[in-house]
Amino acid sequence: MLDATDPRDEGERLGLDELRALQRERLRASLRHAYAHVPFYRAAFDKAGVHPDDCRELADLARFPFTTKSDLRENYPYGMFAVPRERVRRIHASSGTTGRPTVVGYTESDLSLWADLVARSIRAAGGRPGDTVHVAYGYGLFTGGLGAHYGAERLGCTVVPASGGMTSRQVQLIQDLKPGIIMVTPSYMLTLLDEFERQGVDPRGTSLRVGIFGAEPWTEAMRREIEERFAIDAVDIYGLSEVIGPGVAQECVETKDGLHIWEDHFYPEIVDPLTGEVLPEGEEGELVFTSLTKEAMPVIRYRTRDLTRLLPGTARVFRRMRKVTGRSDDMVILRGVNLFPTQIEEIVLRTPGVAPHFQLRLTREGRLDALTVRAEARPDATPEDRDTAARAIAAAVKDGVGVSVAVEVVDPESLERSVGKIRRIVDLRPRG
Repeated sequence: MLDATDPRDEGERLGLDELRALQRERLRASLRHAYAHVPFYRAAFDKAGVHPDDCRELADLARFPFTTKSDLRENYPYGMFAVPRERVRRIHASSGTTGRPTVVGYTESDLSLWADLVARSIRAAGGRPGDTVHVAYGYGLFTGGLGAHYGAERLGCTVVPASGGMTSRQVQLIQDLKPGIIMVTPSYMLTLLDEFERQGVDPRGTSLRVGIFGAEPWTEAMRREIEERFAIDAVDIYGLSEVIGPGVAQECVETKDGLHIWEDHFYPEIVDPLTGEVLPEGEEGELVFTSLTKEAMPVIRYRTRDLTRLLPGTARVFRRMRKVTGRSDDMVILRGVNLFPTQIEEIVLRTPGVAPHFQLRLTREGRLDALTVRAEARPDATPEDRDTAARAIAAAVKDGVGVSVAVEVVDPESLERSVGKIRRIVDLRPRG
C-alpha cells in the first residue's frame, strides 16, 4: 500500500510516461557522471565508440559496454569510484575468489538513498513505522545487515541488530522483544524454526507477522513451508553490493508475484548470457543493471549473472523481476554464502595428499542445501593421508569461505571427466 504523504513513495506515484521520462533524464546524467569521473568508463566508452550524448532514448543504452565483476576486481580498490576518496563515507566489499574482493563505496547521499530504498522495501513488505525489526543478516563488509538496519531505522522502526549465529539466543530474543518483522536468509529462517521446535516453542505463536528474505535463491515450496509453520507472510528482497546492496527490488506483500524493481533508481535489462543481446520483456536471460542516481560508484550495464525475466508491474508501476532461477556463471550460493570453485581449487592445491582434481556436489538435505567437496587422492596417499587431507580441506573452507562442507577424498582418476576435464559442479538438488 502506498502512502500519499511519504516522500519515499514519490517515484511510485508516477505514471508510466512520467517514469520513463525520469529514467531518460537520470540515465543521461549517470552516463555523463561515469564518463567524466571514472577513467575505466571513459576508456570503455571511447573503445566502444559511444559518448553519453549518444543516449537519447532508453533503448540507446544497449550501445554502451557492459561492466563485469572482473572489471571491478581489476580496478581494486578505488578505481571505480567517481568521487574523491575523502567524500566516501562507507566502504563495503564482497569476498574475493583470489584474495581480491570487489569494493563498493557510498557518499553521504548514497547512504541516505540506500536507507530510503530499504525503507521503501520494508514498507512494501508490510512494515510500518513503530514496528520492531529483527535483523539476522550478517553485519560487517557484507551489505545485508547494515543495509537492512539503516533502512528499518529510516522507516521509523525499532531495530534488533541480532546479526547471524547464536541461534538459541535469537529464539529467546524473538520471544522476549516481540518483533513483528524478521529480515534474514530463508535457509537460516528454517534453522530458527528447528530451534523453536527443539525448545518446545510453537513458532506459529510468535509475534512475527512478516519475513523479508534475501541473499540466496529460495523456492515457492520453501515460502509455503515458512508461511505455514510460522504463520507469517514471507516475501523476497533483492540486491547486490555492486549495485547498492539490498533494496534494489522488493516483493509486495499484497501480491507476492515477483519483485518490483525500484526503477526510478536502477534501470534493468535482460540480455542473452552468451551474445549480450537485449531480450524482449518476458524472456528469460541475464539481469543487467545501470544505476541512475549513485554518486560514489555508478555502475553502467552491470552484469549480475542472475537469470530471471522482466514482467509488467502489478502492485506498483515498476516492472517486476521473477525470482532468480540460477546464475549464468558457476558461483554456488550455499546458505547465503557465495562460493566459487576457484576458492576450493586454491585450498585443494595447497593440501598434501590430494591431486589438483576436485568436484563440487550440491545436494538437498531435508530443506537445506549441502555441498560435498570430492577431491582425488594422490596415488601414493595412505588411508591416514586421505583422512588428514579431508579434515584439512573442510577446516580451510570453513575458515576461508565461512561455510561448512563435507569432504570425500576419492581414488585417483575416479571423478567424472569430459574430454579430459573434470565436471566441476554436479547439482543433484531436486528441481521446483
